[in-house]
Amino acid sequence: MLLCTAALSACAKSSANIEASYVSPALYESMSCKQLSDEAQRVASRANTVAGVQDKNATRDAVATTAAAVIFWPAAFFIGGNGTNATELASLKGQLETIQSVSEQKKCGLTFRTVDPNKV
Repeated sequence: MLLCTAALSACAKSSANIEASYVSPALYESMSCKQLSDEAQRVASRANTVAGVQDKNATRDAVATTAAAVIFWPAAFFIGGNGTNATELASLKGQLETIQSVSEQKKCGLTFRTVDPNKV
């Protein structure tokens, strides 16, 4: 039981469960609406890539946790946890939120949509 509890706390979170980190608006306030649009597209593209990796990590960790708890305890050593990928994703989500906020303040008229990766 202790192994299972420890293993579950180390599992990577799915991308949807990673909260955005704070990003200062000062990084984007001097950008034009066109620059904000371009930056939002670049950040969103990278965020989609990182989210895919994070979700693969979460799936891998869930499988390893199940194997460790049910079948073979050394499988617990294959649980990777969150680490740098989750940190990057939190930063990218924060950048997108800040770009959206700055674009709204500047009345750029940019549209930001959230896409469910399970429906793509």
